Amino acid sequence: MAAKVLYSLRDPVPKKRDDFEDILEERRNSSDLRYALKCYTPAVYRNLVPCAASVLKNLVLESDALRYVINQVSVENGESRETVQEEASQVLEEMAHRLQLGTVRFFAFTLSKAFKALYRSVRVNEEGVQRLQQAIQEHPVVLLPSHRSYMDFLMMSYLLFTYDLALPVIAAGMDFMGMKFVGEMLRMSGAFFIRRSFGGDKLYWAVFSEYVKTMLRNGYAPIEFFLEGTRSRTAKSLTPKTGLLNIVMEPFFKGEVFDVNLVPVSISYERILEESLYARELLGVPKPKESTSGLLKARRILSEDFGTMHVYFGAPVSVRSLAQGHISRSQYNLVPRHVPQRPVADTQAFVNDVAFHLVRKQEENMVLKPWALISTLLLQNPDGVELSALTQQANWLRHLALSFGAFLDWPDGEPCSKVISSSLTIHRNLARVSEGRVHLVVPEASGAELSAEEAEFHRAVSVLSCASYRNQLLHVFVRPALLAVAMQTANSNRRDEIYNCFNILRNIFSSEFILCPGASVQDFEEACYMLVKCGAVQELKQEVVMSSSGQTTLSFLCSLLEPFLHGYQVVCRCLCEDPQEDLPEKNFVPAVRNFALQLILAGSLRYHEALSSDLQKNALAALIRLNAVKQVKTGDRVLLKINKMAVNSLEDALGGNIPTQKPVLARL
Repeated sequence: MAAKVLYSLRDPVPKKRDDFEDILEERRNSSDLRYALKCYTPAVYRNLVPCAASVLKNLVLESDALRYVINQVSVENGESRETVQEEASQVLEEMAHRLQLGTVRFFAFTLSKAFKALYRSVRVNEEGVQRLQQAIQEHPVVLLPSHRSYMDFLMMSYLLFTYDLALPVIAAGMDFMGMKFVGEMLRMSGAFFIRRSFGGDKLYWAVFSEYVKTMLRNGYAPIEFFLEGTRSRTAKSLTPKTGLLNIVMEPFFKGEVFDVNLVPVSISYERILEESLYARELLGVPKPKESTSGLLKARRILSEDFGTMHVYFGAPVSVRSLAQGHISRSQYNLVPRHVPQRPVADTQAFVNDVAFHLVRKQEENMVLKPWALISTLLLQNPDGVELSALTQQANWLRHLALSFGAFLDWPDGEPCSKVISSSLTIHRNLARVSEGRVHLVVPEASGAELSAEEAEFHRAVSVLSCASYRNQLLHVFVRPALLAVAMQTANSNRRDEIYNCFNILRNIFSSEFILCPGASVQDFEEACYMLVKCGAVQELKQEVVMSSSGQTTLSFLCSLLEPFLHGYQVVCRCLCEDPQEDLPEKNFVPAVRNFALQLILAGSLRYHEALSSDLQKNALAALIRLNAVKQVKTGDRVLLKINKMAVNSLEDALGGNIPTQKPVLARL
């Protein structure tokens, strides 16, 4: 399978990565106005002159591909071709960017002021920038940043302007269209707006895909979009969406371009602007509507300290190189290029594998700050921990993370106690030291005394905010953690039985973490290698056993997964105890959240992560994927048909009762 070819076994030995430079240093020592008005002459693809937005629209509307679909829709809907053509023109008008250098310069000036107020530094790998500059001149480029904050796309354009690189054209959601003035300014900075869902709108899809492919084929500008589709509210990478990736790879499949360069970009935050907002959204508080007034009210954050941001431009990934030996492009010669084709199964599987490969590249280049380690330890000590013990544990975890290949930004030569103190200062809204102990801060509500439910809600906000930083390092530990839980669960030390438990757990959590499809054996091998390397386990013939010094490491790894294990068990128990066989899907999250809250109030559940809608939805996705729950559409409702026996079996598996099987192992 392509997945096994694209999958790269990660070497846990720390590798040499590019050095960083602080781009704000010069901004603090020179004029922002002079910077914004600088001579901007970026190198472009094959020295092409970027075309005007109006010319681009005409190219799209006059393309053979769009004309073909317009004729189809005209016949299917019984409308005149002119009517459908006008509708396509309106869709394009709503969608298209209108990049204007004057607006870009305005944003350059304004963002310089904002970034200097928000961040101590914004650090960028210059070697990655140089690689990108070269790639832009050789082949069409697609920029694929991670997505943890609204700051992501603003920072990307700001950086490309700073380094005299061609400004990207950015896929943005329609939410921003409702922001007076700001929406249009974003459009004039390179954003093009697309609906969240197209449904079966063939015309809209044709306009959208042809718009993107026209820009790509002609190399007018780098295209930028988020593989995850939306911001991650948990700071974990989301399962990639492949719709846009399919579109940008199609010109290569059809031989319209020689190659396409995909550039993964990892954006890491020491402190996320939206941390509290995200936690409340996960607990069911409606997301505030994007508005200009809301943006203006948010100005107060400019007085807060958000630490350091790191932006790592990964090495460009050649679609041509990835496809060699795995995709036969001859199938695209069987019909004219302008006729839309659905990707065949092999092509879709390849695109899906590439998407996971790129998200893993993003994860590997994420820069972890000390607070990611500290928050992990605080969550494992909900009643607080002595500052001296926290310092000692953080130093131990630092060395473990480095041995697993983490990209950790830890100040050289600084005493561990000073690093901890600095992190606690930046995150004083989440943790504080009192009488020598470090505790999570629980937000207090003004006014009347809180009810028990309200008190737990406020504690959950604090826990989920802190968990978003712990989640930043999960990609480093998730495979060895799954192995640690499997070793604890298996009835013996036999390698095949441990692999069986590992594989079951991996399948259950494949919506929760980035686990490449078809790569279970590779993940198991990587986990074994990492735990052997750090001295936690030993491999003896056909056995995997804990070493004499491995208890601390394996206990930590099991504790890391406990909130997810217990959270999924809560979902299973809720569905099993529900008297109905069928549950309306819209009632699922409120039902599970209320069920979890009652367990917390009764003292039967200690993990507030079970209240998170993200965890609940991922658990439901796992139950559907494993055929324990089925989605059935009846009229305008979607019902969840629950196989309580299968759900109960999965709850047992999460609790450690996994039946022994004889799996077929590939060269284990």
